[in-house]
Amino acid sequence: MAKEKYLECGKIINTHGVRGVVKVESYCDTPRVLAELPAVYRKKAGEYIKYDVIHASLQKQFVLLTLDGLDTLEKAIEAKNEIIYADRDDFSLSEGGYFIVDLIGLPLVDPDSGEKYGVLIDVINSGASDIYVVKTENGEAMIPAVPEFIKNIDLDNAIYIKPIPGMFD
Repeated sequence: MAKEKYLECGKIINTHGVRGVVKVESYCDTPRVLAELPAVYRKKAGEYIKYDVIHASLQKQFVLLTLDGLDTLEKAIEAKNEIIYADRDDFSLSEGGYFIVDLIGLPLVDPDSGEKYGVLIDVINSGASDIYVVKTENGEAMIPAVPEFIKNIDLDNAIYIKPIPGMFD
């Protein structure tokens, strides 16, 4: 499965000041991850337009971005409520790390029997651990993304799990 080059990384929710600075809600693991990106992209008519990050700072759970080419209040207002993207190559994943978008659509499979339990359709970030939402023959089920259940993630094939009895009933 081809991986998307550009990933949603936040949403411009407002302007900040009068010089084109935008206030961004981060979709990254932390706002700091977004603040450390060298560039972000806006999508216009199916094309990704690059904006180099001139300055980034944190404001509580938000990120304030000064972007090259988005340098007036009028341009910042125009960008309000837009999703911004980042090049996946600009992120540095830890060993064994992955993007949630790459997990969506993977089957959940028993590593021993090969039994397929369903397909991952969403990931809920609940704080302590993620929750995987799985589409099964019987509807939707949720499984905590913890080592007790998740045994291995193979981004090319499947998420291998060991559920407890009744988890998918």
